[in-house]
Amino acid sequence: MKHRSRELSEIQPKWNRRKEARPAEIIEAAMDVFVEKGFAAARLDDVAKRAGIVKGTLYRYFDTKEDVFRAVARHAIATNLDAIGQAASAFGGSLAELVPALLIRMADHLSDSRVPAIVRMVVADSRTFPDLARIWHDEVVTKVLAFLTGLIAQAQARNEVRPGDPKLYAFSIIGPMVTALLFHEVFGEFSASPPKLSDLAAQHAQAVLRGMLVTPL
Repeated sequence: MKHRSRELSEIQPKWNRRKEARPAEIIEAAMDVFVEKGFAAARLDDVAKRAGIVKGTLYRYFDTKEDVFRAVARHAIATNLDAIGQAASAFGGSLAELVPALLIRMADHLSDSRVPAIVRMVVADSRTFPDLARIWHDEVVTKVLAFLTGLIAQAQARNEVRPGDPKLYAFSIIGPMVTALLFHEVFGEFSASPPKLSDLAAQHAQAVLRGMLVTPL
């Protein structure tokens, strides 16, 4: 009997870990399905099959396809933004040093992820499914802009950055990166020389900082 109890105690933690991992597995599967099929054609059956579960199990965690997409949006940005936020908080340098590092990290993340394809899907399908744009705005755009706006406002308080709306400065920083991302997704296969995101990040950081900083680079 004791031997049986020991076996059960060893099995139970593995089952719990598997159960706790399921939402993340569903999100990973959903990202693949959304990238391959787009939002309109993607079905929760497809997501469940890709995740290796039955559809009923998926419904234990998510009620609708929109709920799954919201989780995808959070997953796409949350872990990376949290890590960047912690690094920025611990960073002791100036905004002039921080912005290039942030943009290069952003370029690396976008170059090696499914996020650009998800962004293209949002742009393509948001007229038919306006909730896509709202979810991406609330879960990604708003959080990225708030993060950058806060950093710029702090730099203004230290008299590093010229007076001006810090949110507009934030748009100035990320705008060209988003444009390049969409260029890759829409025109990349037709262009002989699409912009390399890491090169753009380095050059753009220097250009935008020259217009923002009180003391020129």
